[in-house]
Amino acid sequence: MSNEVLLLSTNQLKTVMSYYLKNKIQRNAPGVVFAAKLSDTSITVYKSGKVLFQGGGASREAMRWGTVQEKAGKKVSSTKGDTLPEGFALKSVLGSDETGTGDFFGPMTVAACYVPADKIELIQFLGVKDSKMLTDDLMRKMAPDLKTSLTYNILVLGNEKYNTVQASGWSQGKIKALLHNQALKHVLTKIAPDKPEFILIDQFAERGIYYNHIKAEKEIIRENVLFSTKAEQLHVSVAAASILARVAFLEEMDKLSQKAGVTIPKGAGFKVDEVAAQILLSKGEDYLTSITKKHFANTGKAMAIAKKKRI
Repeated sequence: MSNEVLLLSTNQLKTVMSYYLKNKIQRNAPGVVFAAKLSDTSITVYKSGKVLFQGGGASREAMRWGTVQEKAGKKVSSTKGDTLPEGFALKSVLGSDETGTGDFFGPMTVAACYVPADKIELIQFLGVKDSKMLTDDLMRKMAPDLKTSLTYNILVLGNEKYNTVQASGWSQGKIKALLHNQALKHVLTKIAPDKPEFILIDQFAERGIYYNHIKAEKEIIRENVLFSTKAEQLHVSVAAASILARVAFLEEMDKLSQKAGVTIPKGAGFKVDEVAAQILLSKGEDYLTSITKKHFANTGKAMAIAKKKRI
């Protein structure tokens, strides 16, 4: 059983207890002031200010509060990035995330999603959580409800454009930074004059590096921007954005599979090399390049496999 312990302030404890109030249970044990039970996690609040999370979802729930975590007598950060405000999980937040960056086939997709405080409970009811904990099929089913309920923007960078800018010297970090900034800008325009209390970006680069990547942009989103790793576990806005980005990627992969006449695999493993070689032999190098990230090592591996099959 996974255990996580947080040491929180009085105000943070109040926020935690309010957040889990509907899941409250009675627990008569020394020093316990509050207890709650989720399907996969038990939460116990002590007079000392410590909160104990136990169960399969312990890390997920502890990370909601973006604070200091105690393990084996040492204090370590539960996430890397900015320190989040108290009760961050209950605030109105615009979050952004991306996917497709490690896949040989298919585009890079970035989504930004605004979840105001009064819709957090609804989004949780819809089952939104870290996309790594959800199946692709489930995310496909969830996406329409999220699009109906929230203000969002999805950007899809196709392979041909990706290969062009990458060949010109742009790193993946720069590409992602530009897309995140653009997606956030679009959502802020849509919700104006309203503003989120905070913007949370799932961190892929240090703050300084991120802003250096986009320094030439006419409009750079800076106000109340926070960066954190594992951000999809810290606020449902990033979790929702992660789901929308993933579904957009899956839909593009469906289109590529239909055009190629073969099921296009995700990732960058051996199966990907095999299918890439098959496409190379049947449709040629130019076609393969048009649906892949050319600079990946998979290109060379596919060529080697295809060469052996020609002999």
